Amino acid sequence: MTLQLIDNPPPWPNGARCAVCFAFDFDAESLLHLFFPDDAQRHVSFGANLRYGAQVAMPRIIKIWEHFNMRQTAFVPGWCVEKYPDVIRALVNGGHEIGHHGWLHERINQFSREEERTILLRGIEAIEKVTGKPPVGYRAPSNAFSEHTLDLLLENGFKYDSSLGGHDIPYQMQGRSGQRMLQLPYDISSDDWAQFVHLDDAEHNMPIRAPERAFEVYRADFDAAWKYGGFWTSVWHPFASGRLARADAMINLIEYMIDKGDVWFAPLHEISAHIDGLIARGEWSPVVEHLPLCDGPEPQIARPSR
Repeated sequence: MTLQLIDNPPPWPNGARCAVCFAFDFDAESLLHLFFPDDAQRHVSFGANLRYGAQVAMPRIIKIWEHFNMRQTAFVPGWCVEKYPDVIRALVNGGHEIGHHGWLHERINQFSREEERTILLRGIEAIEKVTGKPPVGYRAPSNAFSEHTLDLLLENGFKYDSSLGGHDIPYQMQGRSGQRMLQLPYDISSDDWAQFVHLDDAEHNMPIRAPERAFEVYRADFDAAWKYGGFWTSVWHPFASGRLARADAMINLIEYMIDKGDVWFAPLHEISAHIDGLIARGEWSPVVEHLPLCDGPEPQIARPSR
């Protein structure tokens, strides 16, 4: 008898063992303007590396998804939606989901509630203008989910968020209003920033290694999700994981998943709709987490001297 490490995994469509979405954060040069708001024009090399994600990597990723007949999810800052409408149209025409990812990749937990609302609404407007409909999914830039984020998402009709890592399977978040929304979680082990990103200007320099080292981690996480009925998604960036050798390794990972069988590949909005349907029909009950997790710092009985 196999020891079950996930309590109450949700049933996936057609008897699949797990659900998978290769989700990308398509940030392009929004990071350039975020890191260098006063002199972005001086950081030409940094901008070129980020622009690679829009001009070369994203079309390559779309081609890979088309080859495997996959529909997936890209989270895009509103500024990037306006900057690269042709890429967004190619994603939409391929049946892929455009999720909300801020306006200029702002760390929203550094802003007031009203400022966060303004950023949210500006991103919604940009996506709706190109796609014809508002986004239903959200991922906080830099995972900077604030104490206001959930309630603002609920106020604006979002169906799910994919910023947090509180479980191995989808769960519900309940805000101050008592309303609930789905969380489609991920872990840092499926984030390519910790594996590949080497940017001097951003002062983030991971050691340069063969793609296989990172994909060993991704494959191990997927294998565990498959074994126990879980869920696997990624936080990948075109300028990093869309580079030639890494894109080739991504193809190998997709083929590995297909060969393993019983995998449901879907954009996150379809996974969200499936889970919401299970809940509505009383066929499955999720874990519920109340947000924010605390109202402020807890008093400490002692603090370190240094």
